[in-house]
Amino acid sequence: MFKRIDHVAFTVKDRAKSIHFYEEYLDFKKYYEHDVPAPTVEKIVYLKLGDTILEMVHLNTDSTNQEFHFCLESDNFDEDYTRLIDAGVPVDTEPHIVEAREAKEEGWRRVVFVGPDGELIEFRG
Repeated sequence: MFKRIDHVAFTVKDRAKSIHFYEEYLDFKKYYEHDVPAPTVEKIVYLKLGDTILEMVHLNTDSTNQEFHFCLESDNFDEDYTRLIDAGVPVDTEPHIVEAREAKEEGWRRVVFVGPDGELIEFRG
């Protein structure tokens, strides 16, 4: 029986820039990096935030993350939103109230930012 999603993967064009972005603005920490025996992949990097794992696939080719997104839960929406705005991270979708999927989500808001490689970073709280 499956228990959870182990990780989410997406492609990056500039590995160092992406690692910096996720560590600086979203509190992830790099914990593993390795080479891959594939002609189009330079490296794969893993970052953690609690039990959440992101896998960044650094490609030799030009690729996009069109329509890719992931969502983080925020315990201080206003603070996190302001920190990303002040850092100049572009907004895709402005903050707005979302329908609660369960009782703990009553009154939550949602916003979507754009990461360094076009990936959409949603957060709710």
